Amino acid sequence: MVMVSPWLVKKFLESSEVLRSAYEFLEADEEVQSLVEMANIMAVGRLRYNDHGVVHSRIVSGAALEILDLLTRAGVRPSSLEVGISRSAEEAAVVVLASAYLHDIGNAVHRVNHEFVGSLLAKDIVDRMLADVLPGVEGKRRRMLRQEVLHAIYATETNTQALTVEAGVVKVADGADMAEGRARIPYKLGKIDMHSTSALSIKRVDISAGIARPVSIEVYMDNFAGLFQVEAVLKPKMVTTRIADHFEVLVKVGDKEIRVYP
Repeated sequence: MVMVSPWLVKKFLESSEVLRSAYEFLEADEEVQSLVEMANIMAVGRLRYNDHGVVHSRIVSGAALEILDLLTRAGVRPSSLEVGISRSAEEAAVVVLASAYLHDIGNAVHRVNHEFVGSLLAKDIVDRMLADVLPGVEGKRRRMLRQEVLHAIYATETNTQALTVEAGVVKVADGADMAEGRARIPYKLGKIDMHSTSALSIKRVDISAGIARPVSIEVYMDNFAGLFQVEAVLKPKMVTTRIADHFEVLVKVGDKEIRVYP
């Protein structure tokens, strides 16, 4: 069992030079960091939404890699690997990492249609990253890997069907970042609504191997207001993936446990 946090991603960087190189590229690239910072200015500073900045990028990256690892251990093959676009599990993991880190950069332009805009903004970034991180992958296959990343970014929109395992992993990981820290800044800025109130009641989110299903997401909260986040954010994202039947979601409030999915 691991806790969803900004540090979870480091677990996967220690065992993969390719993932470490990809992550370091994203963390150091000036365009990426400018877009991520601007996304937070738009989302938090101007709209009083929850965090969409670099901390969120790191959290979703780690959660996505953890979910991918649990699924592959259970025998689920990444879609890009299934059709030969990726030639290794590590390449498929690069698709997940890049998609997770970049999924919210469209907010740098506007919140409306940010998933679509983000997929367009990411194109040249992903081209540069793949050339740097996977120099042996060229031509058609590099472009196809890029498109897998762009699809995963686009498919984080709640009502858009995620058509690949990788996109589904990123989409669920995005929904799993719902603990109190994500809403604290807009709350301090005066944004008091059901989203901020419910998020503040969620103290921790854990990901582990499930009992009946490959992945269990456990949400710990101090009152039942946090159920809104699970029902309105996480579940709608989950059910618009092709991997929804691989998850179970449990809510824990004190000594009470509620299975909210399936």
